[in-house]
Amino acid sequence: MRIVEDDLSGPQIAEFLREHVGEMRSITPLESKHALDLDALRTPEVTFWSVMDGDTVVGCGAIKRLDPAHAELKSMRTAASRKRGGVASLLLEHIIAEARRMGFIRLSLETGSADFFLPARRLYEKFGFVHCEPFADYRPDPNSVFMTRPL
Repeated sequence: MRIVEDDLSGPQIAEFLREHVGEMRSITPLESKHALDLDALRTPEVTFWSVMDGDTVVGCGAIKRLDPAHAELKSMRTAASRKRGGVASLLLEHIIAEARRMGFIRLSLETGSADFFLPARRLYEKFGFVHCEPFADYRPDPNSVFMTRPL
């Protein structure tokens, strides 16, 4: 597996993200859905990575600059066939290192509170994220869990 910075121009990553947004919409009420679509990920404040196994996308993740010191983890996804195979851990380790290299001193995230998101919350806790209050433009939401960690 290799991790590549992705310009989001390829059809494979577009389909991977379409599935991600679709899945999030099927699980989370629309007013609580914060997954970014392809256009929102193509903004200058977002850096996006794909995890490739050969020519196949098996995972993705991004960071969005909130201010010069604080970034938000976005769009973490692992292909269903590769869950529990180390893809997410490999990618999260990479993103944390890249966020440090970019000069951020804090990395935060929003994820779902439903049982579906429990494996993600456990992964984030394993990497030192702790629960926090809503940040940036988020508001308290029973469907959301907010987490953060210093870099």
